[in-house]
Amino acid sequence: MSGPRRVVITGMGVISPLGSTLEALWSALVAGQSGVRPLTAFDAHNLPVSYGGEALSFKGEIGDFGPLEGELKKSIRKGLKTICREAQMGIAAAQLAMQDAGLAKGVYDPDRTGAVFGSDYMVTIPDDFIDSCRKCLGPDGKFDFKLWALAGLPALNPLWLLKYLPNMPAAHLSMYNDLRGPNNSLTEREASSGLAVGEAARIIARGHADAMIAGATGTWIHPTKTVHAAMQFELANGACDPAAACRPFDLHRTGTVVGEGAGAMVLEDLETARKRSARIYAEIAGSGSSQATTRDFVALRDVALRSAMSAAMRDAGMKPEAIGHVHAHGLATRTGDVAEASAIVQVFGGPAPRVPVTAAKSYFGNLGAGSGLVELVASVLALKHNALFPVLNFHTPDPECPVRVVTSAADPGDSFLKPNVTLQGQASCVVVRRYRD
Repeated sequence: MSGPRRVVITGMGVISPLGSTLEALWSALVAGQSGVRPLTAFDAHNLPVSYGGEALSFKGEIGDFGPLEGELKKSIRKGLKTICREAQMGIAAAQLAMQDAGLAKGVYDPDRTGAVFGSDYMVTIPDDFIDSCRKCLGPDGKFDFKLWALAGLPALNPLWLLKYLPNMPAAHLSMYNDLRGPNNSLTEREASSGLAVGEAARIIARGHADAMIAGATGTWIHPTKTVHAAMQFELANGACDPAAACRPFDLHRTGTVVGEGAGAMVLEDLETARKRSARIYAEIAGSGSSQATTRDFVALRDVALRSAMSAAMRDAGMKPEAIGHVHAHGLATRTGDVAEASAIVQVFGGPAPRVPVTAAKSYFGNLGAGSGLVELVASVLALKHNALFPVLNFHTPDPECPVRVVTSAADPGDSFLKPNVTLQGQASCVVVRRYRD
C-alpha cells in the first residue's frame, strides 16, 4: 500500500491592504511599505479606532475577480448583490488563485476538485436594518417592537441572511466553478487559515480529491466588528502614526491594528500537477492544531501554539533545526507576543533561538481569519524570491520576547512554520518547504 500523496501549491491569490496581486504584496513587503492608513470605509469618529489596514484596491466590483470567461463573469456579477464584502473578498482571492494556477474549466475534474474555506463570524451592517427600523417608530419617535412583525420585517431584504452566512465563500466558489469534490467551511477565527490548508492537504493526501482550493477571509474593519475588536483586543494607541502602529515583539508595542483581507491557495496532488505541467511554488509538508485553556476557560495561547507547532513538525517528519523561518502570528499585543515568543522558545530552544522570526501583520494589522493565509502566501513568496522580509516597526527588543526578530532582508531557508492562534486558545500551524523532485 502506497503512502500519502504529496501535496503542492500551484496557485495563490490575495486581497490585502498591500494590494490584490502577488506582485503588489511582495513589492510592499520588500519596500517596507505599510498598508495601515486612516479609515475610509465608514465614519469612524465615534469609534475607538481611527486607522486600519483597509483593502482599498478591492471595490467589490467584477473587475476585482480577475479575468473571467463569459458565463462565470455573469454568474459572479449577479451574485455580488447577495454576498457581503467579507465573502466577496474570499471568493475573489480564490478566483485569483485558480487563475494563477491555470485551473480553468476543462483543466480539472470537477468531481475531484473541492474547497475548504475559513472565516470568522460574519455580522450584518447597521444599514441593512435602517428602513425596517424606521417603519417601527411610534408617535413618540421611539422604536416600538410590537410593530416589527407587520411593519418592520416585511421591509427587510428577504435575502439578507444569505449575505452573512460564513459558508458562503466555499459555497459560491464551488457553484461558480462547478467544484463537486469535498467542501467545508471552518469558523475558528484567526486559526481558520491553517486549519483550512491543513484539511485541504489531508483530503488530497488520502486520495479523496486531486485538487483543493484552500482559503480564508476576515475583517475587523466594520461598523460593528470594529467595536467588537476594541472590546476583545489590546488595540494600538490611537494617537500614533498609523503606519508605525503595529509593532510585533517590540518593547514599546501598544497593541494590534484592525484590518481586512483574504487569501487562497490551489493545492494539488503532485502527480496531477506534473501531468498538466503546472508551476509549483512549494510543498505542504505538514500541519497541526491544538486548543488549550484552563479549567475556567482562560486561554493558554503559549501551550496551544507550542502544541500546534510541534504537531505540524511531527506531521512533516521535520526537526526544529530544519525550519528556515517562523512566520509568527505577531499580533503586536503585550500579552499575545509574550505568549507566542514563549512557545517559539520552547519549541526551538532558547533563550535566543537561531530561527528567524518575521510577522507580516506589522505591515497591515490583523485581518481576522484571513490573516493566516495572506501571511502564508507572503512566506511562500519569500521562498520563491529567496529573501525574507523584515518585521516593520521593530526597533527595541523586548526581554520578554527573546526571539530572533528579522530586522533586515534575510535568508528564508528551505522551509517555514506558519502558526496562528485565537484569543480563545485555538491554534493552527502549517509547515511549508521548497519543492524538490
